[in-house]
Amino acid sequence: MNITQMILWKVNFGKINKFILIILIYLCFFVNQINAKENKILLKVNNEIITSIDILNEIKYLSIINNQFEKSEKKIQIDIARNSLLREKIKIIELSKYKKKLKIDEKLLENIIIKYFSIFNINSLEDFKFFFNKQKISANFVIQKITVETLWNQLIYSKFYKNIKIDENEIVKSISNKKTQKEYLLSEILISENNSEDTENKLQLIKKTIKDKNFSEAALIYSVSETASKGGKLGWVKENVLNMKIKNELDLIKIGKLTNPIVIPGGLLILRIEDSREIEKNINIEIEIKNIIEKKTNDQLNRFSIIYLNKIKKDIVINEI
Repeated sequence: MNITQMILWKVNFGKINKFILIILIYLCFFVNQINAKENKILLKVNNEIITSIDILNEIKYLSIINNQFEKSEKKIQIDIARNSLLREKIKIIELSKYKKKLKIDEKLLENIIIKYFSIFNINSLEDFKFFFNKQKISANFVIQKITVETLWNQLIYSKFYKNIKIDENEIVKSISNKKTQKEYLLSEILISENNSEDTENKLQLIKKTIKDKNFSEAALIYSVSETASKGGKLGWVKENVLNMKIKNELDLIKIGKLTNPIVIPGGLLILRIEDSREIEKNINIEIEIKNIIEKKTNDQLNRFSIIYLNKIKKDIVINEI
């Protein structure tokens, strides 16, 4: 290569570099523009916002914790994700009033996370982060969700623990009277009662969705219970955990059938029996009593949570953008 060729090569290389630089600048600007267009603010909840990216992340998250969710239509997925985030933002707004009173221990939070996601073979915080990064969901996004729920549960407990009513004598009697015990595999839909016309319309929509699709889809769309994101699945429930009103309703129906709407604190409850079984009682009475009290306590606190959320929602300003 002679000197002239070397000079020409350097000049051309310099031009190419400038050209590449211009292209890169353009691409960066173009990508930023796309992201700006994609990430739109969809809702303002007081001073909190919900964006289109938030909705997409919520859809990903709900798809992971409930396989049934992924089978839903896109519009239904968006509506469910929107409502889920809306409830979360309302909780965040309310929790901000109590930030000096409510604290969360890091070790406790870690244990809650591991227990909640143990179904995915998560045994440590490192497992948890690896799992969600692999699913292309920020681990911090999920940690924030669990943090909000943990603090919210603390708030509900502090406000309503004095209202919890449990008859221990009745529990002891129900355990000791029989040699076998019945368990139900249940799914639930819980709806808030507004006026009678709205409630009746919602019940008709639930019936139609169950008929056209399935119970799980109806729970995803209409239930306000914490089990909604799991298609309403409650799992196996011992009969001595149920109150008499619910127990009597279940006694009237067979496997695969629905109860009539049951009036409970917080709204109307519809249950579906997925399966049932009789198990022999070979249990430690003290542990069993403790477990039943814990289950009844959690059930009542969940009802109080729904009532309180509906109450504070009335004072929240929600604007569609």
